[in-house]
Amino acid sequence: MISRVAYFTILRKEIIRFMRIWMQTLLPPVITQTLYFIIFGTFIGSQIKDINGISYMAFIIPGLVMMAVINSSFQNVVSSFFGSKFQKNIEELMVSPTPNWVIIAGYVSGGVIRGLIVGILVFIISVLFTAPVIFNFWVIAFFIVLTAVMFSLGGLINAIFAKTFDDISIFPTFILLPLTYFGGVFYSIADLPEVWQNFSRFNPILYMIDGFRYGFYGFSDVNILFSASLLIGLTFVLMLISYFLLKKGIGLKN
Repeated sequence: MISRVAYFTILRKEIIRFMRIWMQTLLPPVITQTLYFIIFGTFIGSQIKDINGISYMAFIIPGLVMMAVINSSFQNVVSSFFGSKFQKNIEELMVSPTPNWVIIAGYVSGGVIRGLIVGILVFIISVLFTAPVIFNFWVIAFFIVLTAVMFSLGGLINAIFAKTFDDISIFPTFILLPLTYFGGVFYSIADLPEVWQNFSRFNPILYMIDGFRYGFYGFSDVNILFSASLLIGLTFVLMLISYFLLKKGIGLKN
């Protein structure tokens, strides 16, 4: 009973937090992705040949949706958890009877919900540019939800280690952003030279975007089962790391 009440309390707080400032949390990524649709999809895409039988505009839609989900889910958790940590609110939660897994679940669920809302909004905007195609809805749901969970956990870990507000921007700026752009959002790795294809396979975001794109069009650059397995494995590892850090109080205790 305590766990259930605690979980829904944290989740409710997270949802209210990002919905209250929706012009800062939901609107900017939608505007940014719309600009990508216009510039890369319409202006540049009209000069690029079809990829596997679909237009360039249609090809980049899954990648742009996933990019919005990744950034939103990560930013929601890292900013919220670090804010609570900075204001010492998290200490009250840590000394309460709330289990660590409930704390993780509450914050991660908030990040997932924000990520999915942003992803749905971006997809709705994409309908203005090209007709949607869905090959397998369940594959789409699997990859988008698990990706949101994974980066919500990543945001939590980042917030636990962060000591200043500058620290919560280092990972997104210098690691997450480059990995996203080199994750196959704007191109198929099949069109790259072999050396760059092999290099791209070390980027986990490639497998998320590629699997997500498979759900729309039924083709992928890498094996879909391998992508799914990798995503499950990485999510499980991040869960264990998050739980360990909270249990030991690393980055939370003075």
